[in-house]
Amino acid sequence: MTTSSWTAASAQVASSRRRGAVLERAILDAALEQLSTVGWNGLTMEGVAAGAQTGKAAVYRRWPSKEDLVADALQAALPPLQGVPDLGNVRDDLLELCRRARQAMFSRPGFALRSVLHECDSSQAERFHGVIFEGVIEPTVKLLREVIGRGIERGEVRPDAANPYVFDAIPAMMMYRSKVCASEWTERDLEEMIDQFMVPLLRPGVV
Repeated sequence: MTTSSWTAASAQVASSRRRGAVLERAILDAALEQLSTVGWNGLTMEGVAAGAQTGKAAVYRRWPSKEDLVADALQAALPPLQGVPDLGNVRDDLLELCRRARQAMFSRPGFALRSVLHECDSSQAERFHGVIFEGVIEPTVKLLREVIGRGIERGEVRPDAANPYVFDAIPAMMMYRSKVCASEWTERDLEEMIDQFMVPLLRPGVV
């Protein structure tokens, strides 16, 4: 047996011994890799199995459909949005929050999620609404509550600004402009959104 044949055979044996969480992690990583390279339309269960160095049956046993597999891959990989430090004023706090949201959106799993949203038809996209809400929107809204709450305590923000419509403004705008306008949310874009929209919206005296 040649060296290359022996190496390939050893890899195949090692792969066949993987079980449980180790194999599932390899399959999810392979799905994310396919999404990042060939997108939703190019992803196949066969391609994921090949990327994970396992059989197609091992993939289908765990995920009966492409939608189920992709939803779990995205949910497992989306980076958590950490707390926003208190920078002393609501404008800088909001800007830092937006930077972190942008980092999540343009991470490898964030890019994969956007490719799914761009390529899926409306019925397929329904399957991923929970992933988007739990992985992106809900964490962003939670941090917005903290930032706006601090602004109210400092007297920078009108008290009635702590409401669901205001909390939805940043994630809704970032998701919309990313999907519809293909915005990459440069630093200037973030600053303009905060300075021209959010700060005037939150300022005391605004009805």
